[in-house]
Amino acid sequence: MLWKTLVLLLFYCSAYATVTHRWSRAVLFPASQRFKRSSAAFLNPVLQNSMEDVVLLYEFLLAELDIDKGQRISIKDEELSSLRKAAEFDTICNEIIPKSIPEIRRLSSRLSSYPRVLKKEDFERTVLTMVYTAYRAAQSQGHQKDTWAESFVNLYKALKNDLMLSYSKQPS
Repeated sequence: MLWKTLVLLLFYCSAYATVTHRWSRAVLFPASQRFKRSSAAFLNPVLQNSMEDVVLLYEFLLAELDIDKGQRISIKDEELSSLRKAAEFDTICNEIIPKSIPEIRRLSSRLSSYPRVLKKEDFERTVLTMVYTAYRAAQSQGHQKDTWAESFVNLYKALKNDLMLSYSKQPS
């Protein structure tokens, strides 16, 4: 009986470690694990691979975004929107980040209990979700405005916690 219990416990620990590692990204942004319709590749772009990419993302956000009635996000500046990185930005903003209050609350809840430092793509997507939430809070009124603002604050707290966690893990 003891051997069976020990083998079962060992199997459970092995399975838990494998599944947790393999699916950790899907926990925060499930849409990034879907297949792209036009190819067999996963829908998992990352915007920030260099400092130039960070500057370009900043330019995208400063160039003024357009959010239509269907909640599709696009860059108003035609020159910027024609860049290859703009297509990745479009995919992340329109296919991956959550856009409804329940989805954003789910993300905030998962972030608050996330046990380690976020991967750069998860951090980036959380920041873009925060930008979207701030926009929706600015465009809403009454109870809706309060709900969007609360979601923004929860995302802010989660990102602040992640930054503090990564800062505390750096060698002195």
